Amino acid sequence: MKVLVINCGSSSLKYQLIDSESEQVLAKGLCERIGIDGSLTYQKAGGEKEVSELAMPTHKEAIQFVIDALTNDKTGAVASLSEIDAVGHRIVHGGEKFASSAIVTDEMIKEVEECSSLAPLHNPANLIGIRACQELMPGVPMVGVFDTAFHQSMPPKAFMYGLPRRMYTDYGIRKYGFHGTSHSFVSKETAKFLGLDLENSKIVVAHLGNGASICAVKDGKSIDTSMGMTPLSGLVMGTRSGSIDPSILEFIAERENISLEQVLNILNKESGVYGLSDGLSSDFRDLGSAAEEGNKAAEEALDVFCYRVAKHIGKYITVMNGVDAIAFTAGIGENDKDTRKKIMEYFGYLGIEIDDEKNSIRGENVKISTDDSKVAVCVIPTNEELMICRETVALVK
Repeated sequence: MKVLVINCGSSSLKYQLIDSESEQVLAKGLCERIGIDGSLTYQKAGGEKEVSELAMPTHKEAIQFVIDALTNDKTGAVASLSEIDAVGHRIVHGGEKFASSAIVTDEMIKEVEECSSLAPLHNPANLIGIRACQELMPGVPMVGVFDTAFHQSMPPKAFMYGLPRRMYTDYGIRKYGFHGTSHSFVSKETAKFLGLDLENSKIVVAHLGNGASICAVKDGKSIDTSMGMTPLSGLVMGTRSGSIDPSILEFIAERENISLEQVLNILNKESGVYGLSDGLSSDFRDLGSAAEEGNKAAEEALDVFCYRVAKHIGKYITVMNGVDAIAFTAGIGENDKDTRKKIMEYFGYLGIEIDDEKNSIRGENVKISTDDSKVAVCVIPTNEELMICRETVALVK
């Protein structure tokens, strides 16, 4: 089967066309500035990247341009639209309604709409992409793959907040977790790579990028994760504060004489390592270079990040009563050897040792712990699009 994977944002659309049998990416690209002036990036496997400036008033035009590029006589990846067997859509929030991926139906769309209050910036955009594909690709089966679904296996002791119970029963206030597609993919790949029995394993996945989260995966299921009802809580991230004392919100609002909305904007966009480095950068490469040159704020920002990651990994080792493997993934997790080593230095008590030579390898599955390390530490590149493809094929077949 050939599966078109769509990841739709409010003004952007990422896509990949994947052959499900070989799991090869046949073509990929990005539509940007939808609703403004618009541009399409398209790259066929083995071909040159093409960028076209195209008017995209809505997502419908963007998807039409994607279809046109995929079926282009000269550079297209398929001869016609009929070769695309299914479409897999990333959907950010499924609330408690979806514990797994689901075939797109009118009822499913209605239920996703009901979850939109939990992800007002993401779910409406995801639905726009679904409706546009339905209009332009009638009859092609479609599947929604939810970021939150993998974490629906968490027990109440992990997802309940210490609030009046009616806050949960009336409004659905609880921990949902995110990056579930990545955590699911990486935990499965880790078990396969190390020869572990997934259904009898304890794996901690560290998805470390500009947005970052840790997940405890026991016997193949998420039992806890660091992000909460929204992606703001948990670790210190690129520009997000992570978990803080909730009374700080009122304190900032009073001292700065600003609204709650403005406070949340600070926590989401002006905090994290960006804020800790005094606005220097949210890019760990910039912070690393600055720290080497003696910038104390950059050094402290990196220290805080690594400390928080180590604390969460330690917590999840505790709740699983042990660990077989720790897997790093995403932009920082896959590419920043210094950050990985700094985090792992907190786990000498577990007999973990890092092999510096292996820790320098990039772009592939690699075990970076030494052979005599008592816990395996790996780098496993994430592939959310491939996971969406696999989920789509499983449901459509």
